[in-house]
Amino acid sequence: MQNKIFITGDTHNNLEINRLSRKRFPLGRELNKQDIILIAGDFGFPWDGLKSDEYWLNWIEDLPFSVAFCDGNHINFPLLYQYPTEFWNGGQTHVLRPHIHHLMRGEIFNLNDKKMFVFGGARSTDQYCRKEGISWWSQEQASYQECDYAAENLRKNNFQIDYILTHCAPNYIVDKLYPYENQYDSTTNFLEKFVRMSCKFDMWMMGHYHLDRNYDNNKYHILYQNIMKLTPDGQLIKVN
Repeated sequence: MQNKIFITGDTHNNLEINRLSRKRFPLGRELNKQDIILIAGDFGFPWDGLKSDEYWLNWIEDLPFSVAFCDGNHINFPLLYQYPTEFWNGGQTHVLRPHIHHLMRGEIFNLNDKKMFVFGGARSTDQYCRKEGISWWSQEQASYQECDYAAENLRKNNFQIDYILTHCAPNYIVDKLYPYENQYDSTTNFLEKFVRMSCKFDMWMMGHYHLDRNYDNNKYHILYQNIMKLTPDGQLIKVN
């Protein structure tokens, strides 16, 4: 029996995590811990390591389903990296709670017999109003080692992937979003050259841009407030 898989966009700590509540996502009441909600970055936890982080992580753990997320750019990376790691559905994760997993960069997960390549990270466009080490961390951008690790994992799988989950977009989608601006950075460049142009894949899902939109006959999905069900035949259906 296959697990149910859902995907949504940025939840930004306690600002929008209520999207997963029993009231706003009543379908969640019918799920169990084998079912997974994927968040396409900017999950927002951990942030400051204070009691509010603990409260909300416990609140999420108490939901009927499991939650897994790729990192975005608004997260406290030093705190995140302190959590223990675990091999989960074929790839390495940080375990924030027994049923809350951070999907580490460059890993390939097996979900319902489908391969999902995950690569978090993005450039904050609001660095000018943030303070490094307090509200912004340099680890938001992928390192050379993370890119090399991801590329090697893709090679091991002959660049054949079913789904891709990232926070930011490859340059191809960035151009569609910002046709008159140069919004490329090291992460979008990597996703363009070593992922989009190198891999055969069915669908790419991402967050970061605070809108719900798709391109190329639903091959690329930008997610924000919508919660989408990933069907066994590879379709995304809005459920909230």
